[in-house]
Amino acid sequence: MTAHDSLVLRAAGRPVGRYVTRPDLPARLAPRPYLHPVTTLAGTPVTEVSPADHAHHLGVGVAVPDVEGHNFWGGRTFVRGQGPTELDNHGVQRHTGFQLCDPDGFVEELRWAAAGTELLRERRTVAATALTEAAWALDFTFSLTNVTPGPLSLGSPATNGRPGAAYGGFFWRARKEPGPPEVFTADREGEAEVHGTRADWLALAGAGWTLAFAGATGQTRRDPWFVRAAEYPGVGSSLAHTERLTIAPGETAVRRIVTVVADGRPARDEVAALVRKAVAQ
Repeated sequence: MTAHDSLVLRAAGRPVGRYVTRPDLPARLAPRPYLHPVTTLAGTPVTEVSPADHAHHLGVGVAVPDVEGHNFWGGRTFVRGQGPTELDNHGVQRHTGFQLCDPDGFVEELRWAAAGTELLRERRTVAATALTEAAWALDFTFSLTNVTPGPLSLGSPATNGRPGAAYGGFFWRARKEPGPPEVFTADREGEAEVHGTRADWLALAGAGWTLAFAGATGQTRRDPWFVRAAEYPGVGSSLAHTERLTIAPGETAVRRIVTVVADGRPARDEVAALVRKAVAQ
């Protein structure tokens, strides 16, 4: 890995993440830029890349399993009436440059292409902000613009016939530990109660760390949360929960997720206060 392939993200002057722009990955993993490792301010890692259970999970980033039939998530493709199937249909997100690049954040341009055709152009804005001595926030916005002459339809395994599997969009693969992390919102607790619901924020708490995710725009808050804890620790927002998302030619879909990264296990009201502060900043 050369200096041109990654950069270090800092909050309060401390390194809290590394952003890899040009990963050397096989096509089956849908190569794409990602953040890993991401850590708390105390240095506890809270991401994983290519874990044994899902080799195509790549830290923090954006991944969509179905863009007009092309797989930008990695791994197998869920085919209606057939189930998870190995297909040669993987796309790639190519980093084309930074519009801005500072120690605490960047603005990046990417191109999404599959089978030799460019489908989407993305502008990705990422910023790291200190909140307290024990918490910082990752502000992550992605804007997907359809550059084809026709409408582009984005789907998920759920829209293709697999109930409960509406993953696709922003996704954070968290650190796997011997026991599953706790999952909670302001008024719900447990993976079963939270998965597939809408909530202003959602928290994942492990051994010595807590992540709290919040949709920072009205449209983002309308996307239900995708949550896994027992099988593996991961959280994302669902671009295509029950219906496919269609982007007209030249139009742009924008989502913004702010994630609080905290040491320890703050109480529910403390998490809510940190989320409010992070979104306000």
